Amino acid sequence: MQLYNTLSRRKEPFQPLHAGKVGLYACGVTVYDDCHLGHARSTVVFEVLVRYLRRRGLEVTWVRNFTDIDDKIIRRANETGVPWLEVAERYIASFQEDMAALGIPPAEIEPRATEHIPEIIDLIRVLQDKGFAYQGHEDVYFRVRRFPGYGKLSGQSLDDMLVGARIEVDPHKEDPLDFVLWKGSKPGEPAWDSPWGPGRPGWHIECSAMSMRYLGETLDLHGGGQDLVFPHHENELAQSEAATGQPFSRFWLHHGLLTINQEKMSKSLGNFFTVKEVLAKFPAEVVRFFLINAHYRSPLDFSDQALVEAETALLRLYTTLAHIEEVLRQYPHIALPAELDYYPQNITFDECARLGSLHGRLVNALDDDLNTAQALGYLFDTVRLLNRLLEEQSSEPGYLTILFNLHQGIKELGAVLNLLQADPAAMVKSLRQKPLDLGISPEEIEQLIAARAAARKAKDFAKADGIRKDLLEKGILLEDTPQGTIWRVK
Repeated sequence: MQLYNTLSRRKEPFQPLHAGKVGLYACGVTVYDDCHLGHARSTVVFEVLVRYLRRRGLEVTWVRNFTDIDDKIIRRANETGVPWLEVAERYIASFQEDMAALGIPPAEIEPRATEHIPEIIDLIRVLQDKGFAYQGHEDVYFRVRRFPGYGKLSGQSLDDMLVGARIEVDPHKEDPLDFVLWKGSKPGEPAWDSPWGPGRPGWHIECSAMSMRYLGETLDLHGGGQDLVFPHHENELAQSEAATGQPFSRFWLHHGLLTINQEKMSKSLGNFFTVKEVLAKFPAEVVRFFLINAHYRSPLDFSDQALVEAETALLRLYTTLAHIEEVLRQYPHIALPAELDYYPQNITFDECARLGSLHGRLVNALDDDLNTAQALGYLFDTVRLLNRLLEEQSSEPGYLTILFNLHQGIKELGAVLNLLQADPAAMVKSLRQKPLDLGISPEEIEQLIAARAAARKAKDFAKADGIRKDLLEKGILLEDTPQGTIWRVK
């Protein structure tokens, strides 16, 4: 398996530090509001990575933190008149509710910054003893220029950072580039006792302390959005390696950002959609499909139309699975042969070979930097060939074996992507019953399909073709199957 390492700027073969075991730390959310779909993309990306690593036989410890003390949380508490801890608890619960609604399980370990104050203080002490940290008035800062590798993750030089940065003037800093490790408390703010006086941790130090607490001084994988490369992950790397003298993470994985009209989705820009808002309009599996239907390192542009297209694509996959199950139910007592002894009539030898190589092709795609987009492409290629195979409608045991094996293979590999695990017939019905923004209702479509069937039975093919054409102009495709005509959005 190869993964793109932000640190080296290339794909590298992935081998865990300890044979058979992987430690992954993925930066979580700052809990001051409901999470938006960009946060969901991050969680889905790392969930699929964890699922695939486990399928390859690795024992994975997935750590995803909550930043539960931060300027934004304090500001929200002051704005709403609610205690800061209540704000944090409310939005941790909201995040967990959203992930459950999306069908995403919790990480194995979900630490909170406020539960690790002793570890954070100990880490700052080590940095201070080694000369990498100093106290300036009530705050404690990291000496950026003391760490020679600063900038190696983001690829920036110190001079470039100074020229391009909007650095707040702080008379207590030795250098404008130095960043805060411990913030002295202000009146009315939450605070913890420390050797430097009452205060609270800076944003960057908490992740270093928590990740090393659970995964050791050197992680296998550290990840997050591309917007975290600098300064958050750059600062994490510097302070961690300064403290331990060891590489902090062997691989750094960063996913592309979710955008709206090619602009980053973020709360600060006010152009975000919460997970709750999106799930009110689209099923959870459709949302997950949308989020992995592009390579994780690519930007992903959000729109209702993109979700509609994801829904249509998912319906296509479930329709084929439902069709296979219907065929297999017709022959429940036929013994399936151990070896394939049937050659399909209406697909070529090369196409048959593609059907047989589905598992290998999907593994190759996911081994190549978790290329879920390519993996889904292979699934759709298989479904296209399966739909032609289903036209044969044979009762030969060999034919049924092909259908059975491919059905099982699609479901098993779908589990790696957290897709296609629902009852296919129920999902087909559910997805088709959703209201369409096409100027025509599902009931009207079914009525036209019935009228078309009646016209064909009466050999009025001109009328039947006219109905198909009219529906196509409205964006509705018809597919004739042995079980009847099905429809989907174009």
